[in-house]
Amino acid sequence: MKARVHVMLKNGVLDPQGEAVRHALGAMGFAGVQGVRQGKVIELDLAEGTTEADVTSMCEKLLANTVIESYTVEMS
Repeated sequence: MKARVHVMLKNGVLDPQGEAVRHALGAMGFAGVQGVRQGKVIELDLAEGTTEADVTSMCEKLLANTVIESYTVEMS
């Protein structure tokens, strides 16, 4: 069983890495990029019986800083 966790900064939180990417893309001639938000994807290989609630608990305790980040969980 696998889970994929997408972690992104919440709206309104400054994203200096995203801004650096936006600026670099503009400097490379990609003028149409108006904004970039950078996040992370965490892939977990899970034992059978691990629930989405277990993964949510992992996110709340370690994988995401819920003060400034939001996350989504995909189970497969």
